[in-house]
Amino acid sequence: MMSAQNRRAPLSGSSIKPPHRGAFPLKNYLSEKRTLIDAYLESYFSISSPPQILHEAVVYSLFAGGKRLRPILALTSHEVCGGDPRNIIPQASALELIHTYSLIHDDLPAMDNDDLRRGKPTNHKVFGEAMAILAGDALLTEAFSMIGEPANRNTGPGRKGTRQQKATLRITHSTIAKVIHDVAKAAGLLGMVAGQAQDIIAENAEPNSDVLQFIHFQKTAALIKVSVRMGAVLAGTKKDRVDALTRYGEQIGLAFQVIDDILDIEGTAEELGKSPGSDSKKKKMTYPALYGTEGARQKAKELLNGALDSLGIFSREADPLRHIARYIVGRKA
Repeated sequence: MMSAQNRRAPLSGSSIKPPHRGAFPLKNYLSEKRTLIDAYLESYFSISSPPQILHEAVVYSLFAGGKRLRPILALTSHEVCGGDPRNIIPQASALELIHTYSLIHDDLPAMDNDDLRRGKPTNHKVFGEAMAILAGDALLTEAFSMIGEPANRNTGPGRKGTRQQKATLRITHSTIAKVIHDVAKAAGLLGMVAGQAQDIIAENAEPNSDVLQFIHFQKTAALIKVSVRMGAVLAGTKKDRVDALTRYGEQIGLAFQVIDDILDIEGTAEELGKSPGSDSKKKKMTYPALYGTEGARQKAKELLNGALDSLGIFSREADPLRHIARYIVGRKA
């Protein structure tokens, strides 16, 4: 692919509005953060690089309608720790590339063999299996290039930055290296890939709580946890705050997958963007399979409470994270 320097347009100077007192405007908050992420991704991939078909395959899945939850969590965590979210947009956006790659590969015939993703034909149905595999490879590799982008320079087109902006904490090379290590560990052999492998191995097996916990944590929670952790680490905040946010990320990551398991049973094709009931058809190891739907729902509530407890050392500045946790457990799709 073309280098980011040759193709990335400057970001617009969008401002981040502080949360209201009273009712928290979560929908608007998520929309504002998603707009920042989408603007960056659109500018980053605005210029096609040969071969054209690979670029089209990458863009097709990346802009298929994702919620951008993982990058939003990184931006929010950074903001909670006193940072300016606009300064880490490349690093946060890289998480969406990793997530998208995992979905493309997860849908392949050799994996879950799904025809639909977010209401659209899956990548391999449109571009063929080989190109879908390569699109996933490209997204995963490009993500680490994106994490290495210089930080603290997203002040908008034509703006030199105020003294206050120039005084913003500089993100060092050693901090970026730590983030790359954390993300690679969460996404690779000891993280998401291990979870995906165990998910396949466990098909048709008798449900087991230890195996189920491993699958859910590695497959889904690891990347969500590192998304929250990334924002805190890049803000240079104290260890106790990083640790608290890491625990929060782990709890909401597990809760996210538990709710996914429930929605696969209770959701409609319109809500899910894919055919419901695929887990039971493939005899996947899920929380409803082991504990029943109500037991799984209770587990999600326990994880939510654990996530909220983890934020006890923070005051109102962490309210966005509290509301996001409740949103994850209460979502319909």
